[in-house]
Amino acid sequence: MKHVMIGRIESILARLVTRRLSEFTRDKRGVSAVEFAMLLPLMLTLYLGGVEVSQGISIDRKVTLTARTVADLVAQVASIDTAGINAALGASTAVMAPYPDSSVKVTVSVIDIDANGNAKIKWSATKNGTARAVGSSVTLPAALNVPSTSLVWGEASYTYKPSIGYVVTGTMNLSDQIYMRPRLSDTIQKI
Repeated sequence: MKHVMIGRIESILARLVTRRLSEFTRDKRGVSAVEFAMLLPLMLTLYLGGVEVSQGISIDRKVTLTARTVADLVAQVASIDTAGINAALGASTAVMAPYPDSSVKVTVSVIDIDANGNAKIKWSATKNGTARAVGSSVTLPAALNVPSTSLVWGEASYTYKPSIGYVVTGTMNLSDQIYMRPRLSDTIQKI
């Protein structure tokens, strides 16, 4: 009789466990929460990474525009004084907005190329950086090294430190340069 009772109890427990397991496998109430908890770190990483990448690309584009703007402003005059140079270099603040211009180094130089094709710095000015030494030699791309001419050389660099991805990438140095021919004269005199 004991064996029959134990068999019956085991049978009832087996059906009860089977029914509860069956109910548990059909219950979907917590699945969405678990899936969301598993995907949340990936979604946050993608979102924050996208923000950092787009900000880095935006700053890199502004660095290019800064180099071009400064060189273009200087290339439009026949002569320029210290106030004019400072105004041209100061344009970098407007171009770099809304990013701080304290992290940008802007240099504008005039390069004279002699009859033998030797390129040397005629004058140079900078904002937040180091001006090029007057008389120092410059290696130009072959297509721009035209004897007895002059070039305006605009350079800009920016030290970009990502807010969130700093651990992964570290500080990035973004830079660009451009060469332009003077428009109103053969060379630009600094007065």
